[in-house]
Amino acid sequence: MAQRGSHLTVLRFGTDGVRGDADADLTSPLVISLGRAVARALRPARALIGRDTRASGARIETELARGLLAEGVRPVFLGVLPTPAIAFHAARTGTPAAIVSASHNPWTDNGVKVIGADGRKLPDDAEARIEAELQALDGATVGDAVERAAALPDAGEPYIGHLLAALDGRMLHDMRVVLDCANGAAFEVGPSAMRAAGADVTVLHASPDGRNINASCGSTHPASLQHAVRERGAALGLALDGAADRVIAVDERGEIVDGDQIMTITALDLHARGELRGDAVVTTVMSNIGLRRALRDAGIDVIETPVGDRYVVAEMRARDLAVGGEQSGHIVYADHATTGDGLLTGMFLCDAVRRSGRPLSALAAQMVRFPQLLVNVPVARRVDLAEAPALWDCVRSIEAELGDDGRVLVRASGTEPLVRIMAEASSQHAAELAVERLRHVVEAAFGAR
Repeated sequence: MAQRGSHLTVLRFGTDGVRGDADADLTSPLVISLGRAVARALRPARALIGRDTRASGARIETELARGLLAEGVRPVFLGVLPTPAIAFHAARTGTPAAIVSASHNPWTDNGVKVIGADGRKLPDDAEARIEAELQALDGATVGDAVERAAALPDAGEPYIGHLLAALDGRMLHDMRVVLDCANGAAFEVGPSAMRAAGADVTVLHASPDGRNINASCGSTHPASLQHAVRERGAALGLALDGAADRVIAVDERGEIVDGDQIMTITALDLHARGELRGDAVVTTVMSNIGLRRALRDAGIDVIETPVGDRYVVAEMRARDLAVGGEQSGHIVYADHATTGDGLLTGMFLCDAVRRSGRPLSALAAQMVRFPQLLVNVPVARRVDLAEAPALWDCVRSIEAELGDDGRVLVRASGTEPLVRIMAEASSQHAAELAVERLRHVVEAAFGAR
């Protein structure tokens, strides 16, 4: 979140860097100052800059470059490239990078995420140094010229080579795949990578105009992909988001295969081949009970973290594990990537389907997805749930009734006056009853809004 103070630029990093309305929040003075602050805090000789296809992206990357140059850091433009490809280049070259993207948000938003020379999100202390430097800046003007900036031509080619290498010589020949690029950062690299792997690819939503990124397409709007898969008789479909760091799949019948199911399929495949290091997978508390059951039945441990890929990656590193991710399709394969990679995930899924000789629907059925209901309850104020013992009595009562066939999760929003309630059960009706009981207790304890 970014905002302007009366004299100083005020900025706080969220879980994905700075994000907000491109015009109102990511103003030119703020972005230039952010470039200067990054240069002062990290002190690199150069920094990479890559972006997605939003109309505001070119302005923001130029302003970041101006701020970097003002502090003696040479920017290197990567152009339009998926977030995981930018992270790949950062790790490959040992150079920090700024990623200009707002992921699955609408085109009017944008953001800046700074990653370290290892291709990973910055640790909290590094982000704190950037914030401190930003607030200490004197607001001096900087030059407009960016002639000293460099560009890395054909930056997609090394990344495509990296994706193919992850397949370890296997190819996707004879696989008919539909790829929805969300009019985003993978609109060129995505089809090229899938075709280089040998797949027969039909491409959807790969004509960005600056405003159509994620617009009725991509991982959050897969209806057109479902239709295309059925119409073309494809083996499967893949829907990226605007940053291409997440993917949702569609099976040969046009049914959604979400991130939990993709993690289950690929983890079981790696486990069967003896390549699932630690025989464990990291997920968030939001992952479905069906994932936990399918993996544990196969002898694979499931380790839970709070919501957010930052926590998933931290736990993976702490335990030296190979696979972790979120239901949203943001999945990390640590032996091949430093962050979630929708194209890499999609290739691994295609590879598992091809080698199995079975349709994706059959592989997805290895995980029986429990009905899951998530409701946001507006309350009168931001709340501390510890103040509501009646709520936790209700939670314990419901969990006792559901037993091993369900669970509930209640947490307060960290930014809004909301309480988030999630229930899973063996039937949709049971999940709905659990949510309604908890909703009434929350509203009684904190007041409805």
